[in-house]
Amino acid sequence: MESPSKRVDIVPAKRQALILEHLRVSGAASIQELADTIGGSQSTVRRDLEHLVEKGYLERTHGGAHLLQPMRATFEREMTVNAELQHAEKVAIGREAAQRLSARDSVIFDSSSTVMEVVRAAAERDLPLTVVTNSLEIADFAADIKSWRIILPGGTVRPGYRHLAGEPGESFIKTLHADLCMTGASAVTGTLLTETSLEVASLKRAMISSARKTILLVDSSKFTAPGFCTLSDISEIDEVITDEGISQDALSSLRSAERKVTVVSASGLPASNRSRL
Repeated sequence: MESPSKRVDIVPAKRQALILEHLRVSGAASIQELADTIGGSQSTVRRDLEHLVEKGYLERTHGGAHLLQPMRATFEREMTVNAELQHAEKVAIGREAAQRLSARDSVIFDSSSTVMEVVRAAAERDLPLTVVTNSLEIADFAADIKSWRIILPGGTVRPGYRHLAGEPGESFIKTLHADLCMTGASAVTGTLLTETSLEVASLKRAMISSARKTILLVDSSKFTAPGFCTLSDISEIDEVITDEGISQDALSSLRSAERKVTVVSASGLPASNRSRL
């Protein structure tokens, strides 16, 4: 982990993710405490807090802030901030999930940030794959991988998010018979998987139904209160890959449903992957 003095020039999304991670652990913090955490000035922290309050992550307190718990059911994290949250855990989950891929598999990737880490890890293996994804970020990253065939299903770009949803993509997905689907979820509550967006939930249900096997990739922060709409029950998932931060209660719920659960550790990653902040 880099010392605070080396973090002054980090981009806003990384600063904000670091603030959120600190508050997730501590519950609340003063502006000075947060400034010490990110290695920046109090004025920088105030600007970041104003942004995070405006976007619905936090509630300001006298001299500081605390996380809103639980979040609103329709709350969606910004893409740039979400990619930085639990980053080391997402990288570890992605590397583990990439080991499930075999040469010439057809695989459906959703647009979650953890699935993006699967794609990065899979690219290092240089397997020939047929990839179907609604993620513009994944498609852009994978476009130069010569051994991959990339298929975008179509749809509408949701404002503020680099992915497609709706028609004609959903109908197209339903015509497929893929080997594997790798997907995330906004929340896992007991054995219930939920999303914050009706359109996203509907598309992911189509993805799950169109694959012989589905692997759910969720970091431990996703085991929380349910989002706005049901995605599926855990019984529709073949394997869950998460990190060692998962609570024993959440782990017991998954195992009671007789699903395969793989728990990974981020501690074995190189330092550059454990923390980009």
